[in-house]
Amino acid sequence: MDSILQFALLAFTSLFTMINPMGVIPVFTTLTTGMNAKQASSIALKATSTALIVLLLFTFGGNFIFDIFNISVNGLRVVGGILFFLSGYDMLRGKLTRIKSEGEEFIEAAKDFAITPLGVPMITGPGVITISIVMMNDAPDISHKSLLIVSIFIVMGLTHLILLSSRKIIAFLGESGNKVLTRIMGLIVMVIAVELFFRGLKPIIQDILAIK
Repeated sequence: MDSILQFALLAFTSLFTMINPMGVIPVFTTLTTGMNAKQASSIALKATSTALIVLLLFTFGGNFIFDIFNISVNGLRVVGGILFFLSGYDMLRGKLTRIKSEGEEFIEAAKDFAITPLGVPMITGPGVITISIVMMNDAPDISHKSLLIVSIFIVMGLTHLILLSSRKIIAFLGESGNKVLTRIMGLIVMVIAVELFFRGLKPIIQDILAIK
């Protein structure tokens, strides 16, 4: 039971901090400026639905991807740890996103930005895809795998609700409060990244040195 609870907590924490819905808020509000509540709600639903579908496809298709490209889980852990760490470092510095939000570009892509860049890669990016694939492979049985899928749905549901309430949240927290939360999430992401990196690196080094 403790193992299941720990796995569920790790899954939820990893996914939520990596997606970082609070970091998406400023971009979402900028992209939906001038839209009414119904239009903004539609954008939020389309973005989170796209993100959910893409994440589930990678989560269930991870082993297939490994077989095609001959990728090891440990190698993915190492790369995922690096991606996690860099993302967490950006969040810790208050750098909310690497996507350039030039006004003219978004005006031209107004009909599509709910899918990209908002849904993918802002909500479902390389980091969260990597962690979902790794955790699916680490799950020892159907109970743990089911908990991971439930965690994905819960996190995406929370992300959707946060986007719907984005203007109220910004008004309540203010710019400073939002930055503080983003930095806290960044610190958590960096800690998870270090653990993930060394979990992947240790077996690789053992194989190289032929240590049993």
